[in-house]
Amino acid sequence: MARRVETRNESLLTRAVGAVFGFVRHAEFEILFFLFFFIAYLVFKDITSRPEYNQIFVKKPGGPEFWPF
Repeated sequence: MARRVETRNESLLTRAVGAVFGFVRHAEFEILFFLFFFIAYLVFKDITSRPEYNQIFVKKPGGPEFWPF
């Protein structure tokens, strides 16, 4: 059986903040899931945009031959 919530004469700002906190409480996993992939994307994008790190994807002339093709 559902509980009845007494509505006191709360201001619009108080109800809006309560609604935002309620949404975050119910959608916490989805928010953290999105943030994890967004931060991982930014870190990967930053690392691969630097020329010194990007050389691992390019075959260097005169280096050891790891892939014989």
